Amino acid sequence: MGYSRRMKIVAFGTCDTGKPRARILLSALRSRGVEVSECFANPWSGIEDKSQVHGIMAKLRLLLSWLGTYPALIWRYLRLPKHDLVFVGYPGLIDVFVIWPLARLRGVPVVWDIFISLYNTIIEDRRMLSPANPLARLLYGMEYLALRLVDLAIIDTEAHAKYIRETWKRPARLVASVPVGAEPEAFAPTAPAPAHDGFRVLFYGQFIPLHGVDTIARAAALTGNDVTWTVIGKGQERQRFARLLDELHPPRLEWLEWVDYAALRDYLNACDVALGIFGDTDKAARVIPNKVYQILMAGRPLITRDSAAIRELLDDGPDCRLIPPADPRALADAICEMRARTNEPGWRDTPHHQGLRAAIGPEAIGTRLLALLRAVVETRG
Repeated sequence: MGYSRRMKIVAFGTCDTGKPRARILLSALRSRGVEVSECFANPWSGIEDKSQVHGIMAKLRLLLSWLGTYPALIWRYLRLPKHDLVFVGYPGLIDVFVIWPLARLRGVPVVWDIFISLYNTIIEDRRMLSPANPLARLLYGMEYLALRLVDLAIIDTEAHAKYIRETWKRPARLVASVPVGAEPEAFAPTAPAPAHDGFRVLFYGQFIPLHGVDTIARAAALTGNDVTWTVIGKGQERQRFARLLDELHPPRLEWLEWVDYAALRDYLNACDVALGIFGDTDKAARVIPNKVYQILMAGRPLITRDSAAIRELLDDGPDCRLIPPADPRALADAICEMRARTNEPGWRDTPHHQGLRAAIGPEAIGTRLLALLRAVVETRG
């Protein structure tokens, strides 16, 4: 018999609610009628990129703050009323080890949104540690064990899910994909900005390797004075990007290290085309980043790298160009091709995007996620 009554779940842990992923999944579940009780502590407040916490004292303060949240979280969880399932959001590696015995005590399954593997991010993608480093091996082992404790792990794309299954030897039924999506209230389509001189290109992000900011800098040097670039962000690749700007002197590029999340909509509204990612790392081929969903939701033309992951969502088209990774000339050419269409009526219309907005909104994501959670509860029942 199928599970039919209203589901009650507990969202537990040190989930980073400052990230869209966490907010979208919880909003998506509530949009489908799920009763969600939050049992959260957020030690990540004010930290946009966790890899950029520098200095022994800063790291120690963060670690103590993080670990210090657990006694209160455990007490709060044990006092919560009866529920069907515990949902652990990203980043939830330690949370899994904390909640697993408590959830077993209460007889409920645990689902983990792994979203980003720390081993893959730190060791394979950002190369901050050698795979032979004892800390790297410890991190792999922790994720190996955590994936065996939970009843289901979810991640953002099927390409990414395949990587998790193969790397940590998990069966397909225990690792599923749920898209990132976008918050429609934050990125609702708006009328294009008034006519302006030049052609405006926008990129924003945290300057991690999969973004390919070196490709963006080199492409900006190829497009000439008729194209204006706005780049928003900072992070691991910041110094590399700054060196390239000093070397290449792109003629019309404005670099802002950060803007408020709420202001991104204004920048998207003002641009003629927005950029996704261009890195050539393995991880870049497996993910569809937040910004791509936000650009689609906002109804702006998009250029991003081609990959198996992006093909799960869309195909190449006039308002969504998919180009080879790490190819500045291909990016510059795609921008110039879009610029050549500016005299066409309605050239900034994005019919390619219109059918996708419902598919990447909270209701569609909630339907997908709720079906997975119901299946977990039914299996355990």
